[in-house]
Amino acid sequence: MPAVAPAALKGVSPEVSGKWVCIATPLDLRAGMTNVTLPANGIVRLRPAESGMLAADFNRVFTGAGVRMAVARGDVLLCVFDRALEVATVDPEAVAGRDVFAFQPAGSDSAVLRRLMSEIEMWLFGHEVNRLRADAALQPVSGLWLWGGGPTIPMLPAVHGWTSGQDPFFAAFGEVTQFPSESGSGVVVSTVYPGSDGWDAMQGRWLSPAVEALKRGRIKRLDLSAGDKRLSVGADWNLKFWRRKRPWWESFDMNVSSSNALQ
Repeated sequence: MPAVAPAALKGVSPEVSGKWVCIATPLDLRAGMTNVTLPANGIVRLRPAESGMLAADFNRVFTGAGVRMAVARGDVLLCVFDRALEVATVDPEAVAGRDVFAFQPAGSDSAVLRRLMSEIEMWLFGHEVNRLRADAALQPVSGLWLWGGGPTIPMLPAVHGWTSGQDPFFAAFGEVTQFPSESGSGVVVSTVYPGSDGWDAMQGRWLSPAVEALKRGRIKRLDLSAGDKRLSVGADWNLKFWRRKRPWWESFDMNVSSSNALQ
């Protein structure tokens, strides 16, 4: 499998050429006296028009810098570089709630990403996108976290099964809009969590049909994961846990928060 960003780049149309690509995740960073922290809810989801605005303005401001910005499926921002980089990065989900210093890019070319991240913070200060978000009482975007990088690839590997949901990697392989009527392996990634807006719709659209397919023997197993918690339900499992009054996610001691997407 390719790295996350090279896979996501294949969903960009028209495709942007380059040697190396990484994801640029919008963040709402908080600066203290001695540190910079990414709050637990500091990963920002942009509105579709905002992603396009940032990409267009980035390419205007940073023209000639050997890097371009593109928008992949799911409004994921990507930075595409003219040359290959040797650098290791960290998923921002692992940084949420912590001081970001220990999670900066590392490796022989890490200075390239660190410098660009600093320049991006200055570029975003007072940006039109943030003015629009302030008018809508939404979180500002104070930085872009560069991660998931790797060399660009000529094509995606073949996969058996289907995918859906808001994930930069799986979205690259196409998107099913409803639970398939035929059996087969699949992955659904959701950024909503129990109790949040959109959760009832997500449960009705994906989880309930999956449980019904499990009961009817159309699928052999249903895996539910959130953060570092996971529940695997087999065809012989007693599904009373799904119907009881207590929420089913408490069955595997899930600590629900806005930073835990459910897959």
